Amino acid sequence: MAKPGPTWKPHTEHGQLSTSDRKELPDNAFAFPGRRAEPLVDASHVRNALARFDQVKDVTDADRDLAFANILAAAKHYDVDVTEQSWKELGKPRDS
Repeated sequence: MAKPGPTWKPHTEHGQLSTSDRKELPDNAFAFPGRRAEPLVDASHVRNALARFDQVKDVTDADRDLAFANILAAAKHYDVDVTEQSWKELGKPRDS
């Protein structure tokens, strides 16, 4: 089965997000759009989404595939280096 393409789109909101700011973001501004988890509005949020990826609970592998595709799209847009090729590599120790 082919992996999903990203649904993420750049958004004009950046930096610290208040609760009301977050509520106003469209679903396509999140790594996990169905859960509205892990906003991807700037480079800092992309790095945070990578670091917290495994903390998002009660999602399917398909949800994680989509979220990782969204993170990669946002990372490219915000010039964030991602060395992992799959979300399954996140959280694993790196070789020195």
